[in-house]
Amino acid sequence: MAPSCFEVILVGFFLMIPVLYEVSRTFRYYLKFFIYYGVVMVNSLLVLPIMCFRPKNVKNYLLASATCSFCTHLMGVQWELRGKEHLEKERACIIVSNHQSSLDIMGMYQIWPIMQKCTVVGKKQIFYAWPFGLAAWFCGLIFIDKMQSDKARSILNSAIVYLKKDKIKLWIFPEGTRRNTGKIHPFKKGAFHVAINAQLPILPVVFSSYYFLSSKEKRFDAGRVIITTLPPISTEGLTSADIENLIEKTKNTMTEVFHATSREVQQSNISS
Repeated sequence: MAPSCFEVILVGFFLMIPVLYEVSRTFRYYLKFFIYYGVVMVNSLLVLPIMCFRPKNVKNYLLASATCSFCTHLMGVQWELRGKEHLEKERACIIVSNHQSSLDIMGMYQIWPIMQKCTVVGKKQIFYAWPFGLAAWFCGLIFIDKMQSDKARSILNSAIVYLKKDKIKLWIFPEGTRRNTGKIHPFKKGAFHVAINAQLPILPVVFSSYYFLSSKEKRFDAGRVIITTLPPISTEGLTSADIENLIEKTKNTMTEVFHATSREVQQSNISS
């Protein structure tokens, strides 16, 4: 039986994918993100039946991490972790990290086995992106409405009680919105209010620049990212009156490391 016109077109399309991937930067950009989001969604669906037996348990992140971390090889992104010893310690703390892209999740998956017990603060809209949002709920992700800052702060302060008791780290992106612009943007106060109120240390985590990624240029090349965990910043004895100084100290330290590691990965890319 001769193949139908649809079958011929379908085969031709799949044969063209490798060619388009090599010659079209735009096609490569969209294909990589399609694969990335597809893997994340399928992975979420596969692990949901297991997560059902321990709902809202932060150890579910480890399961998701183990089954999804291979995606980084498909994307051609290499991750290097520095300051591992700060993440290994079993203690409650507030992790603050710069936020450049949804690819941050892929980097977090690489270090979750080291952090062990850690959960994340995310906007409530994430919950509706099923099955990923549902899996995030089963992992114990803390959903907040960024438009209602007082309510969001109340939710975080309530969560801190059991996080301190169980020695769980809390990961917050203080910039709020992800922006890949080659710099660290101003921090919102929420994470620092929570840290001071709970008297928990701030643990800065810095992702170097995603120089290989540009939504404006529709570019998603292979690349390398350095994730640097800095020594904890104590909040012991601090009050709300100290919050501006705490934010400035944290941001300045992170910015210095961000620029240094970003130069390093870009120079190594040029030399290779």
